[in-house]
Amino acid sequence: MPTSANNRATTLPGKYYTDQEIYDRESEKLFSRKWIYVGREAAVKEAGDFFIHSQEGERIIIVRGGDGGLRAFFDLCRHRGTGLCSTDEGRFGKYITCPYHAWSYALDGELVSTPNMDETEGFQKEDYPLKSVACRTLLGAVFINLCEDPLDFETLFTPLAEKFRPWGIADLRLAHQIEYDIAANWKLIVQNYSECYHCPTVHPALNELSPFRATANDLEEGPLLGGPMEITRPGGGMTTTGERCAAHLPGLEGADLQRAYYYLVFPNMLVSLQPDFVLVHRLTRRGPARSLVTCEWLYHPDAISEPGFDPEPAIEFWDETNRQDWEICERSQRGVSSRAYTPGPYSSLATMLPVIDSHYLAAMS
Repeated sequence: MPTSANNRATTLPGKYYTDQEIYDRESEKLFSRKWIYVGREAAVKEAGDFFIHSQEGERIIIVRGGDGGLRAFFDLCRHRGTGLCSTDEGRFGKYITCPYHAWSYALDGELVSTPNMDETEGFQKEDYPLKSVACRTLLGAVFINLCEDPLDFETLFTPLAEKFRPWGIADLRLAHQIEYDIAANWKLIVQNYSECYHCPTVHPALNELSPFRATANDLEEGPLLGGPMEITRPGGGMTTTGERCAAHLPGLEGADLQRAYYYLVFPNMLVSLQPDFVLVHRLTRRGPARSLVTCEWLYHPDAISEPGFDPEPAIEFWDETNRQDWEICERSQRGVSSRAYTPGPYSSLATMLPVIDSHYLAAMS
């Protein structure tokens, strides 16, 4: 962890946000080895439903199998490597068929049809299933791992399941989604999300509803980092009106009814637990100085089906907050790219950031 002369934790050197070599090392050390959040399980409800996740130069097919299970495969035919998918989402029929020579695969990846290959000596269909990718689901979220021997998912994420259980996230449904293209390194976005030292100046409306000093961290090690903030108005919510858009989530009680929780699920999932909904930010790297963020507003199905349900005050509030964050992250990107930039000391009001940096540097070693 970088430190200043007085042994105080400092920000990372500029190269960590701009250098292509470091970006490539992140691909190898982090994003090809860690469990990466890629989307909601509800996006593939029926057998054959699929979507494509792009990561580290790869296209990964996430598909619902005929047995109801979820699977992930590299988007390439085992014959000549041709891409199988013409679109980034949709539904396969009974088979996944290559558009080149019509090799066909079952939804579980088994090669079942190879026109005119019966004359090829020694060829056995069972030797050429689709190349699979480790895939797990938790709380309605889909995670993949490109590593051939990934760390055990259950061991790593059981604490997350227990921590998030009261919000019943697996039962929630997508009410709205916005995608943001941001000219900033992904770590600047993670760091910005993980502190509220900036809230009085950047987010005055948010700070009025949930003051920046009314915060704490209850998870400070491992892949899950963050903690709660108090909501000032009794029974209030993080919206443009200060009121909730729906009844509180049925699993919540006590202090959780008056708090918002903000967690980083390292490296690319940001989870905001509100009394009446859950907001999820999914980070996708697009280069050393560019990121894509997909923001998902999740509500209980009973709330969505309620006559007059209107999540717009929450959507508008967090869209404005997001855009304020992205603008400041882009300004930070320009600054850390300057030859004049040198690391500065972290504030005592941003105690999570040195923890995140240490976790990141350990993973990169």
